[in-house]
Amino acid sequence: MIRPFLIALQFLTRLPVRLTGELSAADLGRSLLYYPLVGLLLGGLLNAGAWLLASEGPILAAALLLGLWVSLTGALHLDGLADMIDAWAGGRGDRARTLALMKDPCSGPQGVTGLVLVLLLKFSAMAELLKAAPFEAGTCLPLLLAPLMGRTALPLLFLTTPYVRPGGLGAALASGLSSGPAKAVLFTVGLLVLLGGGTAGAVGLVGTLICFITLRRTMINRIGGTTGDTAGALIEIIETVTLVAIVLAAGS
Repeated sequence: MIRPFLIALQFLTRLPVRLTGELSAADLGRSLLYYPLVGLLLGGLLNAGAWLLASEGPILAAALLLGLWVSLTGALHLDGLADMIDAWAGGRGDRARTLALMKDPCSGPQGVTGLVLVLLLKFSAMAELLKAAPFEAGTCLPLLLAPLMGRTALPLLFLTTPYVRPGGLGAALASGLSSGPAKAVLFTVGLLVLLGGGTAGAVGLVGTLICFITLRRTMINRIGGTTGDTAGALIEIIETVTLVAIVLAAGS
């Protein structure tokens, strides 16, 4: 049990976890089942940061929390988002060109613009959340939900979507993922979010599903499936949509 969780931590965060030895497809597939738990851990660390910054203004607190968030993940998923945006923009609808552009390590103006917009939306949403409900005690639920929903989407993605780069890490993840346990994890997370998350949980879950369906359809139409970059982009977009949707719902 602990090894798949540590594999998930190693792949999704920059926390000091380094496993030795060869990782089998079964190990990698099982690690996907623990991605939601990694999301909860990240959400817990963000809440701890919010608690430490409770005496600061919401703008400064949101900026520091965003810095913490990016540091914890090493900007790994942001890199995937930039690559996907550049490839979609420069691929001009062509599958082969899109896949080739996603392997280019350089970011173009479209990718940079996308990163700025996503980070700006996250920052603004967190500032609004902290301003509306200053963090004094307890939990800032949206800061738990956003990383949880983003990483819960990955088992669903690999369960339902072909991986289009043969031999890649994602191919091993997909081949080692067992359908039954994955469905059980997805159902459990969805139920807990609905029962324990109140209005914010319902809004976050609905936003996640709409976002997932839309992005998955886009991936299928353009490249016939998913890659590591599109998986990372999915995390970032779902996190952002979750935060913004909860803020908008609270203000309506």
